[in-house]
Amino acid sequence: MADHKHGSMDITVQEKTYNGFLKFTTRFCIAALIFVVFLAVFAT
Repeated sequence: MADHKHGSMDITVQEKTYNGFLKFTTRFCIAALIFVVFLAVFAT
């Protein structure tokens, strides 16, 4: 079995992907809330 040292793997790509996912999710939720408020104000 190969020797593995905990914490030695390069995870920069995974970190960038996760940060991009968080940014997308945050912006999507904000846009959805703005859309819902827009509908509540202007829809009859």
